[in-house]
Parts: sequence; structure tokens; C-alpha cells
Amino acid sequence: MNHPATTSTLTPRTTRFKLPHLRWTICGLLFFASTVNYIDRQTIAVLKTHLQEAFRWSESDYGWIVFSFQLAYAIMMVVSGRLIDRLGVRLGFSLAMAWWSLAAMAHAVCRTVFQFQAARFLLGAGEAANFPASIKSVAEWFPKKERALATGLFNSGTNIGAVVGTSMVAWLTLQWNWRAAFIFTGALGFIWLLGWPLLYRAPEAHPWLRKQELDYISSDEGETTTQARPRLPWRAILRRRQAWGFVLGKFLTDPIWWFYIFWLPSYLEQARGYSLKQIGMVGWVPFFAASFGGMLGGWMSGDWMKRGWTLNRARKSALLVTALLMPAGIAAVLAPKAWAALALISLAMAAHQGWSANIFTLASDVFPKKDVGTVVGLGGAAGALGGMIIAPVAGYILEYTHSYIPLFIIAGVMHPLAIGVVHWLIPKVEAVEST
Repeated sequence: MNHPATTSTLTPRTTRFKLPHLRWTICGLLFFASTVNYIDRQTIAVLKTHLQEAFRWSESDYGWIVFSFQLAYAIMMVVSGRLIDRLGVRLGFSLAMAWWSLAAMAHAVCRTVFQFQAARFLLGAGEAANFPASIKSVAEWFPKKERALATGLFNSGTNIGAVVGTSMVAWLTLQWNWRAAFIFTGALGFIWLLGWPLLYRAPEAHPWLRKQELDYISSDEGETTTQARPRLPWRAILRRRQAWGFVLGKFLTDPIWWFYIFWLPSYLEQARGYSLKQIGMVGWVPFFAASFGGMLGGWMSGDWMKRGWTLNRARKSALLVTALLMPAGIAAVLAPKAWAALALISLAMAAHQGWSANIFTLASDVFPKKDVGTVVGLGGAAGALGGMIIAPVAGYILEYTHSYIPLFIIAGVMHPLAIGVVHWLIPKVEAVEST
């Protein structure tokens, strides 16, 4: 929530100007932020081979550069989630966007492995706030039956960011140089900053929100009284097995997305013979498919709830369906044709984003709105910790075996394992007591 000093003079009745369906405008801004977030983190993956040749990086050097991002991301996920709960989404998200945009642009002046590690660390520290802020915004602005869809929609920005970023970075590099790619993509965040502070408020304090929409947003039973209770302390959150179900689910599956983000372009180049120009032409396809996977996964559980399914059955079923599609990645690395591999990778990445839309929503299904940022931060930190493990492991596997097969096998089995862990620790998806 925003501080009282920020919102006390702003109520839905302070102006006659109202925007219809304002919650979806907010979702659009979250989509834009996620798009910028992934353009900035994807830039170095597209340029990996180019920078390796320019600076004579080894595969393990690149692995440790990625590790630096993951280290900062893991640390700041915990911190940023709590800060978002305290500062409010409007201010906290604005500060984070400004930070990571400057850090992205700073890559342009790097020369050594250590300098790139430092720039990646600063980027990860800022980008860590994106998901705690976005999930908290969805919890504030959407009833439970729409949250997975809203999450899938804004989270599809991560894929569009990778789609746009792959082509944009390749074009900027070929047109000018790699430094221009970092500067231009980093500057995009300042465009978002023109709109977010102006448009975002908590629903009950937004002057442009219609009463009918406010009533709809607040329609979930029990949430209003739950919000009146004090914020849960760290110890109380970590004592709940539901928190550990979310945290371990993220720990097991987030590294797979990191693997696809940071190694897919080089896989296409090294194992499938694509040039940088060809990667710019087709490397966006799996991410484009993933954007639909995220939206479909979010819509699927919401539609089942509208048909009368319980929250528990709908959310768990969506997680199960998407988890069982992930072994498509194993088939991809074994496929004889490059186009078949690209299609199977696209399916796996779409399934992961469908999974992501629903596991993210578990945090707001189970915990009060005022604690969502903290819980998402814990899960994101766990996911980043898993990414810290996969980064140097991937680097050394590639350096010593020159094969992507072990990595794609790992990518194919983690989600089916994770759904078992989630079901064990969260046998029933329902709100916890805020005591």
C-alpha cells in the first residue's frame, strides 16, 4: 500500500474524470515494465558470442558473469519484496526502474570480465523488484478469479521483451556496435517512468477509478478484514508450509527459464549453426510462443474457476498440465532438424510461462495482499539462487563436454518434480490465517 501521506488526499470521489476498466490499464503498465526488464537482461545473451570473440571470454567466464546477475537478484529479491510492501508499489517500482535502466546502460563502458560482472550485479539488484512489485499490484487491483490471467498478461511482457530484444539488439549491433545496443535498450525504462508515477495508485485511493470497478476488485470474501490485520513478520511467513511450497517451486523451476534466457541464443549459434543475423530473424520465436503460453495458462485456471471449479483444483490442474509439457525440451535437443528443435523449445518455453502465471498467483491466493511482495520476494530469491547454481554449472558443462544435451535434460525434468513438491507442501490452496 502507498503511505497515507501519499494517498490520504486522493479518493475515488475527488474528481469526476473516470477511466473504464482501469485495472487493465494498470496491467498494461506492468506488461510494459516486464518488457523493458527482459530486453535489458536479454541483451548480453544475444551478444554472448560477439563479446566472447571481442574480449576472449571462455564459457566459464560467461557463466560467472551470469552468476553475478543471479547473486544480486537473489539478494535483492528478499530485500526488494519487503521494501515494496513498505514503500508501496508506486514509489518502490519507480526507484527500481531508474536503477536498473542506468545499470543496463553502464554495460556500454565495460571492458573486462570483472567490469561486466559488476554491471550485471547492479542490473540484477534493480531488476529484482519487478516481480514483487507486479504481483503485489495484481493482488491490489484484481480479484482472485482474474489474478492468474492478469499475471499471465503482464508476464507475457517478459517474452515480448525477449522477442523485441533479440531482433533489436542484433540490428543495433550490426547497424552500429554492441555499445549502442546497451545504451539504447537501457534508455527504454525512462519512457515507462513518464507514465507509472502519474497513473498508479492503490485502488481505494485512485481518483479515476469507478465505484463499480472498485467494488468488483474488492469482491473477494474476507480480504478486506484480512487487510486490516498487521503485516506478517518474516518468522511467521517462514513457519508456514505454504510459503515453502511457493519458494521451493520457484527454486526448482526458475533456473530453467534462466537457462533458456541466457543460453538459447548461443545454443542456436553453436549447436544449430545460426549466425547473429539469423538469430535476430528467428531467435524471437520461442519467446513469442511463451507469451501465449503465459496468457493461456493464466486464462485456463481462471476459466475453470468460472465454470465452478474450486481455487485449489483449478490452480493445481493448470500447474500439472504445464509441468507435463516441459520434457519437450529434451526432445528438442535430440531433434535432427533445427526447425523441429526450435518448435519443441517454443512449446517448452510456453509451458514454463503458463506454469509461471499460476505459481506466481499462488502467493496472492494464500497470503494477504500486504504480505504478497515479501512472499514473492522470497520465492524470487529462491529462483535466483537456483539460477546461481545453473549458471556456472552450465558454463563448465559446455566448456568440458561441448554438449547441450545434459542441460536440456535437466530443463525437462524439473517442473514435473516441482509439481509434486508444491502439492505436498500446499495440499489445499486457500488463504492462511494472518496471525
